[in-house]
Formats: sequence, structure tokens, C-alpha cells
Amino acid sequence: MQTTDAFIGLTCVDCEETFDAETATHRCPDCGGILDPAYDYDRVDLTPEALDARPDGSMWRYAELLPFPAETAVSLGEGATPLVECPALADAMGVGRVLLKDEGANPTGTFKDRGQAAAMTAAREHGASEVALNSAGNAGQAAAAYAARADLDAHVFLPSRAGFTQKAMTEVHGADLTVTDPIDGNSQIGDAGAAYAEAMEEHPDWYSTKTFVTPYRHEGKKTMALELLAQLDWNPPDAVVYPTGGGVGLVGMHKAAREARKLGWTDELVPMYAAQAAGCAPVVDAYESGADEHVPLDDDAVDTACNGIAIPDPGASTLILDAIRESDGGAVATTDREIFDAAIEVARAEGLETGATCAAAASGAFELAERGEFGPDDTVVLLNTGAGNKDVDALRAHLGEREAESEAAE
Repeated sequence: MQTTDAFIGLTCVDCEETFDAETATHRCPDCGGILDPAYDYDRVDLTPEALDARPDGSMWRYAELLPFPAETAVSLGEGATPLVECPALADAMGVGRVLLKDEGANPTGTFKDRGQAAAMTAAREHGASEVALNSAGNAGQAAAAYAARADLDAHVFLPSRAGFTQKAMTEVHGADLTVTDPIDGNSQIGDAGAAYAEAMEEHPDWYSTKTFVTPYRHEGKKTMALELLAQLDWNPPDAVVYPTGGGVGLVGMHKAAREARKLGWTDELVPMYAAQAAGCAPVVDAYESGADEHVPLDDDAVDTACNGIAIPDPGASTLILDAIRESDGGAVATTDREIFDAAIEVARAEGLETGATCAAAASGAFELAERGEFGPDDTVVLLNTGAGNKDVDALRAHLGEREAESEAAE
């Protein structure tokens, strides 16, 4: 197994034992906790100046802080996404700057590519031949693409509510797709998870790239924060507003911010704000109540069209809550109408296309600004986790409803 110089193994976030990455592949062998890649930071021979001198290339520009070297990576050129100034949004929010980190520029159109690049590299390094996961949609599409790149067979389990694009492209990339049957309506992520778990029992040789089962998805996604800090000349913004379902990217970004501070590249952490849909906001509920973890929602209690963040039982909510509290961030929920309206406003005011789900970051930021959370000189970053064309039908339908309401009011 080829690894980077500083990577020393996998540490359990619960029992704090560290394991050899060659033998510990997924959850903690002792207690079943989440494993987190660990490093000897004294071995990280890298400076911001050295990074700034490198071409952008991909997320593997930051390989010294990843488990695997760039030459072994399963890569499609993920990362190096733009950070775009949004002056009209800044004026509307009453802040100094609004910037949008556009993860829609990734190969399959979402930030999921970063996580699957790292997870699929681990799968190949461990000698896997078949990989599997359940997903709300985008991670399944990304897994299919990166499995094809790695010459691995992929088994993807999606709920019926997943988008047509994600289902179609999963099959186009050659993965074995299972869409779980609707039960009294659209099936949910939990139904896809149950089908995945049953299949894993039947096929124990399949290698999982599921969220927080593999230790590597949040590790790949932490490069979003490293890129963001580099793009801001290593001056942390005052807020990053992140559309949050399972929270893998938020947890990863917070880890990277802690690493940058530990290495002396920055003085402060990046304040992380979790943005959810009001119809499925277990993290926001837990944050506002002062709880250390969420209370799972029943699948039939989920009431949002934002598929990507319709996660009623995020398995790592303790890590999400720790991240937003340690970074002095927060959590906010807005309605579907506010989220879809924000997607349209971003498109019309700035020309930028955001996924309907991803626009929770924009609507959340507007709500936070309205509450007085941001100052007039603050720099606020919106994390657009996916391209607008992932949700084109939903966005166009919402626009049509708005136009019909406007005409009826005249």
C-alpha cells in the first residue's frame, strides 16, 4: 500500500486507538467507531509558499496532507474549483464580501468527486475488485465514475427520490444500479441503506465507499478548505455556510482548518455554519437545543424536495456539532421555497448556477445576515456543492410556480 510520508494510520474518533491502514479498512476493529486518517505533522514538508508556487491541477496538489501520493490516485482532475466574487449578494446581505466556492465544476458536477477519488484510491490500494454504497444520488454517480476510472465494478443503491440525472449517469458509467422500491410514495435514503446493508451481508467481499464507513471520503473533501484558504491567501473567512445532509464535507473542511492552524499556516479556524432544509433539519434542531447529537427523524417525517440534504439520520452528527461549535459557527434551517428562491436569485444576480439543494447555503446565509450574525466587513463564503443542472427540473418547476403566482396576483 503506497502512502504519503506523514500518514501514520487510522485513529478511531471514539476509542482513540490508532490502526495500520493496510489492515483496518473501514470502521474501528475494536469498537466500531469512525476511523479518521492520522498524520505526523512534523513530517509534513510543505509551506504555503511552496503550495502557492504549484499549479492548481487538482486536489492532489495537497497530497502531503492526504493518505495517498498523487501518482497513485484514482483521479479525474477533481478539485481546483473556482472561488467567485458575488458583489450583488454581498450588497443584499449587507456584508463586505460574498464568495461562492463552486464545486459544480468537478468532473461529475459535485463535491462528491473529492471523496470518491480518495475512497476509490483506497479501494484499489486494498486490492478490491467490487465496491458498493448507498447514496441520496450524487455520491452514487461519483462512485460509478471513479470505479470506472479504477477498473472496479460498482454497486450503487439509490432511493427512488434520487434525481434522474444521478440514476442515468450511474448506469452510463457502468455501475450496477438498484433503485429501492417506493413504499407509500418515494423511497428514502434509509430504504436505500437497508437494501445496501442486505447486499453487503450477501457479498462480504464488496468494498464499501459509504459515508463514514470508509475513512477516506471526508479526507478527500477536506481539500475544499485547503483550496479555499489558499485562494484567500491563507486568511480565513468570517463564515463558510455549508448545505448539510450527512455533513461529510463540513467535517472534512473543519479538519483541514485545524491542520492549517496546527501547521502555522493560519491563526484562526474557519467558522462553519450548517445550512439545512426546514423539512429535514436534525442537525439544526440538535444545535439549537444544545444537544451533543441529533435525534433521528422518521423517514415519513422528511418534508423537503432538497434530495441531497434529506438525511433524517446523519450518522456523524456529533462530529458536525463539534465542528460548528469549535469553529464558532452555527446552524440554520430555511424553507424549500426560500432555498429555491435563493437558487434563482444567485442565477439572476450573479449568473452562477447552483443546485437546488446547494442553494440552502445561500438561503441560510440570507437568514443569518437577517439575524445579524454577520458584520458589515465580513467575508462570507457559500459552498455550492453541486451544479445547477443536477436539479434543472425542480428549479424550472419552481420558477413556473412563481410566475403563475405573480400573474394571479396581478
